[in-house]
This record gives sequence, C-alpha cells and structure tokens, in this order.
Amino acid sequence: MENKGSEGQMNSNGVPALVLSLGRSPIQHGPLSVVRSLGRIGVPMYTICDSDSPVMKSRFLEKAFAWSADDGSMEDTLEFLLDVGRQIGRRAVLITTDDLGTILLDENANLLKERFLFPEQPQGLARSLSNKKEMYYLCKRMDVPTPEAAFPTSQEDVVNYVRGAAFPIVMKGIDAWSHYGTLRETGMDRVLILESASELLESYSKLEAAGSPDVLLQEYIPGGPDSVWMFNGYFDEGSDCLLGYTGQKIRQHPPYTGFATLGSCVDNEVVESVTKRLMKEIGYRGPLDIGYRFDARDNKYKLLDVNPRMGGTFRLFVGENGMDVARALYLDLTGQKVDGSPSRAGRRWVVENYDLFSSIAYARDGRLGFASWIRSLRDVQEGAWFATDDLAPARSVLFSSMGKVFVLLSKGPLLRWLSASQRWISSRGRI
Repeated sequence: MENKGSEGQMNSNGVPALVLSLGRSPIQHGPLSVVRSLGRIGVPMYTICDSDSPVMKSRFLEKAFAWSADDGSMEDTLEFLLDVGRQIGRRAVLITTDDLGTILLDENANLLKERFLFPEQPQGLARSLSNKKEMYYLCKRMDVPTPEAAFPTSQEDVVNYVRGAAFPIVMKGIDAWSHYGTLRETGMDRVLILESASELLESYSKLEAAGSPDVLLQEYIPGGPDSVWMFNGYFDEGSDCLLGYTGQKIRQHPPYTGFATLGSCVDNEVVESVTKRLMKEIGYRGPLDIGYRFDARDNKYKLLDVNPRMGGTFRLFVGENGMDVARALYLDLTGQKVDGSPSRAGRRWVVENYDLFSSIAYARDGRLGFASWIRSLRDVQEGAWFATDDLAPARSVLFSSMGKVFVLLSKGPLLRWLSASQRWISSRGRI
C-alpha cells in the first residue's frame, strides 16, 4: 500500500500552514491527510482540532492546539484562532477541512487575513455553497441538474409533503453552524435515508424538539456505487482550475450515503466540465470537493453537495507527479507554480476502519460477498490512517475502533458471512 507520492520539485519555502478542524468528530482523516501531504514536502505544520483527534499524534506536526466548536461560540473560536496565529509568529496558510471552519473563515476574512493566507473570494460565497438550500436554488439558476427538494419549516409542512412524496427520501441538514448542536443533541446523522412517512415524521419531530429542524427533504436517486461521482480540484484567483480530478465512491459511511470509505480515480468529462463552468460563473477560488449522482432515469449527473474547502477524500486524487489539492493550494498561495499532471488512473484509496464498518453492513444486507470485498481492496494504493512514516495516528484509530468491530462481529448475519468467507478460502487454498 502506497503512503506517499513522488514529491518531484515541490518544496516548502518556509511558510507554515495551519489545518483547521472544528467539528467534534472521529472522522479526522481529512485533516491528517493535509498534515501529512504538506509535511512531507517540508512545510511547518500546525493544527487546531479536537483534543481526542488522531491528528494530534502525527509526527509531521510542529504543534497541535486543542479546540472544537463545542468549546465556545463562533466569536470565542475566532479569538482562539487569532491567538494561535500570533503564537505561530508568521503569517501561515490557513486550510479549513469542515463546514464550520469554512463558514468561520468566510464571515471573518478581513480579520483573519492579517494573520493568515487563504484564497480570497466574495464574502458570503463559501457559506452559500455550504448551505444546501442556497446551493439548490443556485443550481436552478445556473441550469445545473440537482435532485428536487423541499424545505419544511414546521411539522405541518412535513405532513403536507408526505402526501405526495415518493419514498425513500433523503433528509439533510441545511447549514453546518445552525444544525451542529442540534445533531449532537439528538445523536442523528446529518444525512438520513428514510423509507416511510412515519420514519420521516418521527425524525423531524426529534429535530424539532431539539430546537432547530433546519433540514431539506430531497428526492432519492436510485443506483449503485457506480452512480456516485466526485470532483476534487483547486481554482486560482481567476477561477481557473489549476488541478482537477474525478472519481467514484465504491463504498460510503454511513452505508449508501455519506463520505467515501473506498474510492477509485476514474475520468468523467461531464462531471469535470459542469463543475468548472459553475465555479467560473460564480467566481469561486480555492479547494473544492463536490459530489454528483448519475440518474439513469433521465441520464443526467445531478449535483448533490458542494464543499468549498479541502475534502476528506482528496488523497484519492494524486497526479503522476505527486500533486494533490493541498499542495496546489499551498504552492499557489505562496507564489509558486502549480504543475498539474494526469491523475493515476485506477488509483484506489481507503478509510480503513470506516470501510470495514460499512463492508460489514453491506454484507449483512446481502450486497457484498467476501470474494467481492477482497477484490475491491486489491488496487488500494493508500490508506487514510496507515502510513509507514507516521504510525501513531493509525495505532490510535485501531484501539478506538476495536470495540465497534467486536460488536459487529457478534451479530448473526456477519457470522454467516464469515462462514461463507472461510468456505471461499478453503475452495481456493489461498486468497
């Protein structure tokens, strides 16, 4: 398994970088990947993240600062960020890796630019792209296909919606900052696939009781993993794409919806051209992670989500010269040339623990056999956690994941899958 690409002529010019991750979540492979990618070319790396994050243990860090959105208001978080900038002592490249940090930067760019370097763009643009309601209407204006959606503001709206709804439907949080505390209080996922009117009404009631439903109800687009597409890229100050790659989600967590746990680099000219056109028209600058789903019912790629920031999957997309989105961002902001190159076609990347959890779920549903699981992992070139030159984060994740694996192993359906796996191995004598 590959852990790093050829760095070629990419070098740090001494400008430090600060990776900002404000969500209290165990899903921290994105920030860790940024720390490793830039650390390997000599960039002095710093991070702000939750105190329990595995990122804290990376050997590529100069220093880690513990903070999350739960530790204070947006104003408290802004003051903490500015103080970290003062402690670093030199203007650093600021890299946001979640919606919370992206919105904080978007709304306070004038204050933050004294301490940090980051892609400057029209105020409010990043928040609009992160807000799923605003993104829906932007797609409509720009003639970009997107799933149909409704935006209820009360239980009565939901009751009226279900009268004509075709299930399953997808329920998503609209805005990160307003929805963050509510989700943590209810323990619900940000994205839910709901199979019936009763499930929808129950889920909405939980959110309403917590104080802020703030959700959209979106049509579900049927299809397997081959229908889910991603674009990761970097756009310069003229909104031209300096680096852009496309790929597919093979598995996701939570299963069937959520972030990619196993992905593959595959060229898709339609997804690439639609994304570049949209970003050019709205004047976007910076790193971008965007998701689509192919709808076989009308043969259209429909935009699902826009993340105007570093995506957690960006290390799936690596050029033949080792270039990735984090490096393109750093080089551009520090006045260096970004040498794009073709992607490594067929390259696969995996989030080891979450892909195991999702694989077990797919197996329980009868959608993944042991032989297919083995074949899916054969071309993996890089893991999100394991790296031979930075082992401590992977050890941390392994220990924290063992309890969940034990619970999953105790379930009957999985035992039957494992039994079938043993028979498969015996029939071939080897894997």
